[in-house]
Amino acid sequence: MAFWPKWLSFGGAAANRRFFGIQVDGTSGTPASTKPITDDTALQLSAVWACTKIISETVAGMPINFYEPGPNGTRTLIPDFHLSRLLNRMPNRWQTGVEFKNTTTISQSMRGNSYALKQFGTRGQLIGLVPLMASQMQVQLLDDGSKVFMYSNGKTTTAYAEQNIWHMMMMPSNAVIGLSPLEYAARSMGIATEAEDRVGTLARNGFKPTGVLMIDTTLTDDQRTQVRKQFSDLAAGQGDPLKVLEAGMKYQQISLSPKDVQLLETRRFQIEDIARFWGVPSVLINDTEAGTVWGSGIEQIVEGFYKFTIRPYLERYEASIEKNLLTPAERGNIRAEFDFSALLRGDETARIKNAAAEISGGLKSINEARKALDGSEPVEGGDKIFLQQQMTPIEELKNDTQNLTISSGT
Repeated sequence: MAFWPKWLSFGGAAANRRFFGIQVDGTSGTPASTKPITDDTALQLSAVWACTKIISETVAGMPINFYEPGPNGTRTLIPDFHLSRLLNRMPNRWQTGVEFKNTTTISQSMRGNSYALKQFGTRGQLIGLVPLMASQMQVQLLDDGSKVFMYSNGKTTTAYAEQNIWHMMMMPSNAVIGLSPLEYAARSMGIATEAEDRVGTLARNGFKPTGVLMIDTTLTDDQRTQVRKQFSDLAAGQGDPLKVLEAGMKYQQISLSPKDVQLLETRRFQIEDIARFWGVPSVLINDTEAGTVWGSGIEQIVEGFYKFTIRPYLERYEASIEKNLLTPAERGNIRAEFDFSALLRGDETARIKNAAAEISGGLKSINEARKALDGSEPVEGGDKIFLQQQMTPIEELKNDTQNLTISSGT
């Protein structure tokens, strides 16, 4: 009996691809485009490039810290944890930690999945992570519930067991693979691609509309060839010479102008539409005509972008690291967490005010605030926690007043 529950299966060709874990280019169901939508063709669209870039670089720039939970909800940072060195510094011989996280995040944002081959040392410890192309990976769910990863490098196909692959899924429709933004946004990107191609064609022709040259007489084949050759630049080419039409000739435009087909409006709408698929406010990808309902300041925009777009990526990383990269003995005893303080860091004045409020509120010592603010050296006596006493219960004030009256002899 198959392990896979029947109620989780889907119907249709696209669903079968998801069930068997096959990653495909966004070519199916895209009649709006004459070209297949692949990673390369999609990234040629400035909106896709900008969305992918801002998401991947934001995630890649944040270090991953590891903590050991303590009593009463406390935790202790483990600065030399083996996964910290692996993920933040050198996950493999070719990449830095930033480049590795950039690669895996791009794969998730484009394909909905990221894969990395685990490398183990002689004692069975994890010593390396090598990213694998999602477009070359197929995932199969076996009857016993285990997964097999089939990776093709163009010449050979290699099968990897589940414990040898680090797999992260974005919006998983089932337990096999995640949904691919590249596939589901293919129609929108196809429209944008065709609009870009149309603009390129118009630019090559000097933005001249096509038309017909009308002559009120019958021409021979030689005459047609001569007329076509002589007046071809009326609708094509960069030259703008003055043409004199003879013998009752008339030129009639038959194609719509870019203004008539609202080409510019279409291109701008596709920017907003693509940004919706990637969850990026279009104002963050330099769409200057776009408005925002998140506030007029960049702080509000960045905070909303973090909450609704970046944070799901971070939580997916953290949960997957604890599940797939920690050893059985470490699971439950070690917590992985991104350090996103730099992402939400305000200007210098705001940071100083926040530090002062943390000190006066007893949340941090002076030395802790100095270190967090700009890494300043500790000062003598700065490890104490201070607390202001302006707020006093009214009962204590009443007692203090009575004691003062008695002591004064009145």
